[in-house]
Amino acid sequence: MNCNDRDFLGLTAAERMALSRRTFLKGSAGGIGLAALGSILGSSAFAADAGASFPNFKPKAKRIIYLFQSGAPSQLDLFDPKPAMAQMRGKDLPESIRKGQRLTTMTSGQKNFPVAPTIFNFKQHGQSGAWFSELLPHMSAKADEWCVVRAMYTEAINHDPAITFMQTGSQLAGRPSIGAWASYGLGSENKDLPAYVVLSSFGSGRPDDQPLYDRLWGAGFLPTKHQGVKLRNKGERVLYLQDPEGMSRDVRRESLDEIAALNQQRHGVLGDPEIQTRIAQYEMAFRMQTSVPDLLDLSKEPQDVLDLYGPDVKRPGSYASNCLLARRLCERDVRFVQLFHMGWDHHGGLPKAIKGQCNDTDHATAGLLTDLKQRGLLDDTLIVWGGEFGRTIYSQGSLTETNYGRDHHPRCFTVLMAGAGVKKGTTFGETDDFSYNIVKDGVHVHDLNATILHLMGVEHTRLTYRYQGRDFRLTDIHGNVVKQLLA
Repeated sequence: MNCNDRDFLGLTAAERMALSRRTFLKGSAGGIGLAALGSILGSSAFAADAGASFPNFKPKAKRIIYLFQSGAPSQLDLFDPKPAMAQMRGKDLPESIRKGQRLTTMTSGQKNFPVAPTIFNFKQHGQSGAWFSELLPHMSAKADEWCVVRAMYTEAINHDPAITFMQTGSQLAGRPSIGAWASYGLGSENKDLPAYVVLSSFGSGRPDDQPLYDRLWGAGFLPTKHQGVKLRNKGERVLYLQDPEGMSRDVRRESLDEIAALNQQRHGVLGDPEIQTRIAQYEMAFRMQTSVPDLLDLSKEPQDVLDLYGPDVKRPGSYASNCLLARRLCERDVRFVQLFHMGWDHHGGLPKAIKGQCNDTDHATAGLLTDLKQRGLLDDTLIVWGGEFGRTIYSQGSLTETNYGRDHHPRCFTVLMAGAGVKKGTTFGETDDFSYNIVKDGVHVHDLNATILHLMGVEHTRLTYRYQGRDFRLTDIHGNVVKQLLA
């Protein structure tokens, strides 16, 4: 604990003075005065998180499944058709379109920026007439379920800061992730599983793609009990969950009770809320020894359900398998489920690579929507599908009839939403003929996150945490709920 922590600031002036004096004496005189501290810290100063006042209003979404496509899918090849570009093929991107906007170091040295129209066909689908690429036959069949946010934008132009920005509202590492904020504000409805669960999968389009970091689902300066718990995509799904060889369940229970007693005693001395987190996480791990094997056991899933997710569903750690696990987690009232699928970073060889990525994700994503809807879960589950930024209309490297690459593009990209509280069968926002600039209804990352929290019943400006002398929130000092996306 430090003097900026919410728990410290919740103390009276006398309690703060006693705590500060105790800390000094403990460090300099062997712990003089510790006996009196227990009565001071036995107050309600270290009660539940301030987030207990949420939701602020009746939520549309009880839970979220966030299908994050790491590496940045090309909106030009999937969701944002630009047929006029066929006439511009190979011509240099006009300066009037680029407007001096910054480039990455990967293409800044190119002598020219040849326009690379997609080689894939687009069609309108459903009553909504939403445009989808031929690469997404299953997702396009759900056109009337999707809300296509076509004019997203961000400030970040490189992967790590852009992914960090999407997840935490800041390009700098160290802030809490969106799932951690949801856990902090709304808590959990399942005592046997964490409120925030993360799954990851490797894409076949580019298996050696950008790495993922645990901090992307971390708790930052929030209590660590709110960080995402990752189910690994190979080997032991949750590390250190099994009892050591020779230890029975009863012995494990007894050892945890003894450890908890010691931790409670230490908490009475220090009042550090992280000690309570440690106790709670030990207990959660004990319960997960039963709940996780049951979660991962797909043997009772009927074949018609497995077929919804495609042929890869039985391979542990695949995107399809993770989508099925996401549905099973939703059934168990896990608050926030996040899938990270790597492999979308296509600077070269895009046509072949993006086919692989769509083969990984298209069938399973549509199957997830169908499965949730059949079970009555889609009405109160929010689905978000998207990456960290978009891709350029100009080719990175050489352009041929059948091959091209695309560089990073933060100025416009596409995110899809479906389910609880979302206006179905909607395409919102417009980009110019080159899918390079937004011409109507832009949606910033902070706006998206504000809208997600709103659907969960949270007013984003009120979900704050005091740290280092100021109140922080997911949307920083920005963000507006995009009401046009709401049903």
